[in-house]
Amino acid sequence: MIGRRPSTAWGVLLAGGDGTRLQSLTTRIEGDTRPKQFCRMLGDETLVTQTRRRISPLFDSDKMITIVTKQHEEFYSRELDDRPQTRAVVQPANRGTGVALAAAILMLRELDADAIVAAFPCDHYYRNEHAFLDVIEAGILIAQDSSDSIVLLGAEATYPETEYGWIEPVQAFPNGVSFAPARVRHFWEKPTHATAQELLRRGCLWNTFVTIGRVTAFIDMLCHAAANPMLRLAAGIIEDDLDSVYRSIPPIDFSRDVLASRPERLLVIRDAVSGWTDLGNPKRVFDTLARERIAPAWLESIPGVETSVAS
Repeated sequence: MIGRRPSTAWGVLLAGGDGTRLQSLTTRIEGDTRPKQFCRMLGDETLVTQTRRRISPLFDSDKMITIVTKQHEEFYSRELDDRPQTRAVVQPANRGTGVALAAAILMLRELDADAIVAAFPCDHYYRNEHAFLDVIEAGILIAQDSSDSIVLLGAEATYPETEYGWIEPVQAFPNGVSFAPARVRHFWEKPTHATAQELLRRGCLWNTFVTIGRVTAFIDMLCHAAANPMLRLAAGIIEDDLDSVYRSIPPIDFSRDVLASRPERLLVIRDAVSGWTDLGNPKRVFDTLARERIAPAWLESIPGVETSVAS
């Protein structure tokens, strides 16, 4: 499927998080307090650079927006020195994925109000990047045809993970049909082990948080969730200067606080072949290195780890 670059699509890189769950590991790797997205965890590139390179076949270089947080400037300034300043959203503070995406969407409303947006966390690994691009391109095409819907990428679950969010589709995915979308029945955030086992049995998907839709669809979702005054600020309904908005607003999770409120507006497509992993904690990082036989240079500085990875 790869070969077309949708002219209306923009990529948004979510790189504003604090990375606290991986701080002990990233400090050992880099020798400072940088968040994981600015860490060379899997090789010579940082995770944000890997993410940008990974999605570049589908997005023009001037149609990628990176969301960062001001306090991390010493770590991202060189990462983004080749990007136009208008293509970065610098948040005064980290207020979660809901606020970060709202800030990017409001920028895009001014730049390209008819755009389709695909949002990508910068802490993921994909074994098969070509397969990942195929499913993203399919999601963009579905969003073009379903202008009122938000399209989610759900990874096929292989075990009852309790630290991931799960997506329950309304109906089972048909066999032999690539990237057929399904409506979403329910979100499950970090379920118990027993619940995760049942979700796995029912064919539910891991929520990768890769999210695709038109600017208008994102704005509509944000406005619907904006009964909370803080979400009204994030959605841009209440006009104020940026610093004041961020001082006033609590952290907002886009999946839990925005998407989950309107499952009837969501579509999910199944990614069964890219080999997605969320690098959310040290164990998952080391498991990924061992499984994929990746041996970055920093492993030599952590005794005992390089043996298990190389085996």
